[in-house]
Amino acid sequence: PTAQAVREAELLRAHGYHAGLLSLAALRDADEDALITHARAVAGVIPIVGFYLQPAVGGRVLPLSFWRRFAAIENVVAIKIAPFNRYQTLDVIRALAESGREDIALYTGNDDNIVADLITPFSFGGKELRITGGLLGHWSVWTQKAVELLRRCKEDAATPGLLRLGVEITDSNAAFFDAAHGFHGCIAGLHEMLRRQGLLEGIWCLDENEGLSPGQAEEITRVHRAYPHLHDDAFVARHLDEWLR
Repeated sequence: PTAQAVREAELLRAHGYHAGLLSLAALRDADEDALITHARAVAGVIPIVGFYLQPAVGGRVLPLSFWRRFAAIENVVAIKIAPFNRYQTLDVIRALAESGREDIALYTGNDDNIVADLITPFSFGGKELRITGGLLGHWSVWTQKAVELLRRCKEDAATPGLLRLGVEITDSNAAFFDAAHGFHGCIAGLHEMLRRQGLLEGIWCLDENEGLSPGQAEEITRVHRAYPHLHDDAFVARHLDEWLR
C-alpha cells in the first residue's frame, strides 16, 4: 500500500495539487509504527491531510498515541476528523494541542455533529483550538446554505437557535447518509437529492450494488419538507440552465 500511495502522491504533485488526503483504510491491520512509517513516506512527497474515517465505512480506530506521532510529521498541514465519535474526535484535538503545532488546520468530517464541531472552543492544557471548517459529504448537497452556515458558526455565538439548527442538520444527514441501514445508501442518498434538484440524471454509483435503502427516499422527502430553511432549491433552480450548458 505504501508504494502505491507514494506513486499517487507523486501524481498529485505533478498535477499541481497542494496536498493529499491520506486514507489509512488499506492498512486496517497494520500496527502504529507501520502507520507512521506509511504517513512519513507519503508526506515526503506532498503535504498531507490526515483522515480519521469511521470504522463503519471502512476506517479504523486510531488512538491518541497515533495522533501525537502523526502531528509530529513536519509535512502534515491539516486533519479531517470523521470518526463519528466524540471520544475519538477529542483524541485528535488533544493530540494536536499537546503537540504545540499551530500550523495544522482541523476540519470536521463528522456529518452527524457539524454545528457543534464548528462552534465549540476546545481547550487542553490551557491551549484553545477551533475546528476551522468542514470536509463533509453532507455539504455536497444544499451547498449554498452550507456556506451560510459556516459563516454563521464563525461569526455568531452559540445560541439555542444555532444548536437547534445543528439537530435539524443531523436529522437531515441521517436521511441522506442512510444511518438507519449502517450508511449503505450514503452515496446514493446524496445523489438522489441532487437528482431531485436537476443536477444529476440518476443516482448511479460506481458500485452497482449501492443504491437507496428501503424507506430512504421517504426519509429524504420528510427532511426536505420539514426543514425548508436548510435547502437551496431556489438557488439551484435560478442557476441550473447556466450550470448545465
